[in-house]
Amino acid sequence: MKLLRAAGWTMIWAGVLIFAFLAYQLFGTSIGTNRAQNEAEQQLDTIFESAIEELEASGVPVPTDPPLVPTDVAPTLFPEAIPVAGQPFARILIPSIEMDHVVWEGVEREDLKNGPGHMPWTALPGQPGNAVISGHRTTYGAPFFSLDEVKVGDSITMETATGSHVYEVREILIVDPTAVEVTEFREGAWLTLTTCHPVYSAALRLVIHAELIEGPNFDFVQHQAESVEASS
Repeated sequence: MKLLRAAGWTMIWAGVLIFAFLAYQLFGTSIGTNRAQNEAEQQLDTIFESAIEELEASGVPVPTDPPLVPTDVAPTLFPEAIPVAGQPFARILIPSIEMDHVVWEGVEREDLKNGPGHMPWTALPGQPGNAVISGHRTTYGAPFFSLDEVKVGDSITMETATGSHVYEVREILIVDPTAVEVTEFREGAWLTLTTCHPVYSAALRLVIHAELIEGPNFDFVQHQAESVEASS
């Protein structure tokens, strides 16, 4: 009888510990993430100003309002300052699901604890190519928890030092974790979001491809596409 009672209590306490661990993973990890997001939100304007100063010091063109580039010449490409690894550098907004998060440079474990992270080997948001952003779906603030509610045609805005870059969702995919081709270069200017799928599982990946439709570099990207089409 004593042996059965001891075994019963052992199972009860094991269940309590497992429940506590799961509760921490789902809710406790968000405390640090929320703190990092709040601090980064307060610093973002200063980060943007420093990035623009860096660009101006290197002699590259930066966007102005109104634009200083004549309308009768080929559109100018406005490059983005390379973000510091492990630091916040942008904001992502998806109005359809009320998402608003600061984005960090890097997708290492420590980076994604702070919020969505940009894959450093991909294009920067607003630039030609394919900018890839990844984020947790259930832990560490779960920034991409509702990403499955996004629909084709929804808008996604990336705010960086060079301005606001608006994308429109073109394609939504469910792929294997090994489908690295979704992060590869794409002609034009694209934003790709990736997260685990389904919720509470890492068996698959939810991938959203969105195309640039507005922003400082939209005219440049359009001009590039038209030049390629004319020469083909």
